[in-house]
Amino acid sequence: MGKVLGVQQFLTSRKKRMEFSGPWYDLLGCPEPFGSWIIWGLSGSGKTSFCCRLAKYLTHFGRVAYLSLEEGDSLSLQRTFEDVNMMEVNGKLVLLDMGVDEMLERLEKPKSWDIVIIDSLQYSQINYDRYKEIRDKFPKKLFIFISHADGKNPKGPAADSIRYDSGCKIYVEAFRATANSRYLKNGQRQKPFIIWEEKAYLYWKYKLYDL
Repeated sequence: MGKVLGVQQFLTSRKKRMEFSGPWYDLLGCPEPFGSWIIWGLSGSGKTSFCCRLAKYLTHFGRVAYLSLEEGDSLSLQRTFEDVNMMEVNGKLVLLDMGVDEMLERLEKPKSWDIVIIDSLQYSQINYDRYKEIRDKFPKKLFIFISHADGKNPKGPAADSIRYDSGCKIYVEAFRATANSRYLKNGQRQKPFIIWEEKAYLYWKYKLYDL
């Protein structure tokens, strides 16, 4: 059943949001805790490291699952978890080494995860129609898709369509993340998120914080 809202009713209604702070607030503002985001970048850009830092931070706002389709239960991902000291959020985040269908079955159960990071969109083989089905089935959950890149754009038609639908669009290049977020306040000056300052500086030099 649809609903009709008066202007005052709409403007005074309280919307759920995640109260980000520090560099996360500077990058994204205070996003809603549901919907979809997309993160993309070339191999070796620091994308996985950024996503693990984000996953850790998001445990402040809900239960997080990291679906590792691309790397699985691998040594390389284990090392990235160690680098960000993921043990600090033990019990709040889980690594899923399974297929998409099994993950979706688990999401239907009570007290399932609030936030799911899917690495990667290409390995998941989710097309845009399937994506819309997932969003419609789980409207109160946040799905974050990690995508390969084609130059400076997400790779493939599904990734491109999901980008237009996503509340936060995050591009990682040379250990620096920039974003197009719907949740920045009017007039808020966005700042890039620096993943690894020493390596990022080698590429960006004095333009490290330029947009």
